[in-house]
Amino acid sequence: MSKTVHKNKTESSDEMSFWSHLEELRWHLIRSIIAILLFSIAAFFSREFIFDSIILAPKTPQFITNILLCKLAEITNVTTLCINNTNLEIVNLDMSGQFITHIYISFAAGIIVAIPYIIAEIWTFIRPALYNNEKKNISGVIFITSTLFIVGVLFSYFIIVPLTINFFSTYQVSTTINNTISLRSYIDTVVSLSFAVGLVFELPIFVFFLTKMGLLTPDFMKKNRRLMIVIILIISAIITPADIFSQIIVAIPLYILYEFSIGIAKFEYNRKA
Repeated sequence: MSKTVHKNKTESSDEMSFWSHLEELRWHLIRSIIAILLFSIAAFFSREFIFDSIILAPKTPQFITNILLCKLAEITNVTTLCINNTNLEIVNLDMSGQFITHIYISFAAGIIVAIPYIIAEIWTFIRPALYNNEKKNISGVIFITSTLFIVGVLFSYFIIVPLTINFFSTYQVSTTINNTISLRSYIDTVVSLSFAVGLVFELPIFVFFLTKMGLLTPDFMKKNRRLMIVIILIISAIITPADIFSQIIVAIPLYILYEFSIGIAKFEYNRKA
């Protein structure tokens, strides 16, 4: 009888613990959504700055990356380095296209700006399951995770996005076909690249947890270093003009990121050992 009562109490306690964790998760999600909405509203009312100074800037000759690359082209006498030296014309094909794009970009901007806060909410929810020594380092982990994402977005915006715009806007299968870039296509390219590269720069964090779980070792990453170099060079060759300089500009930071990830894996592997 007493065993049955004790069992029922344990099950009830576990059930309460589950629902309390679920309730806590719900509030973390609510706060994150509120943060996104607030930043999205701010972005919505900053339309001219968001579009003219940020979203549409990489396609213009006045963009800082395009200016620097054109100067580098003069110094090195490599004309292909001078990209986006003419204003790319963007056309809207849908009746509500510009309004929908305005809302979409406002929401995307809200997510990007709110990312550090969202990451902090995620780690705060995970914190009770961590060891005491891990809890002490949580603020550092939040800072590193947020910084890596922001650096990835900035790297994409200032380097990869201008190179990609130049490549696809000038690529032709025939000289008789002119490129007319739609607003939706341009926006999708800029936003998807920024988010994707931001996530790629989280590689050290993913490597840390995979190593912690025993699914990845530094030796495995070292053995596959040559394969990763080939993959990085292929990616760089696809999104950059046909010259070695622009490929190196993209490839070097990605390779440094991989080497940094190997260092993270080695640190965590030795710590566990």
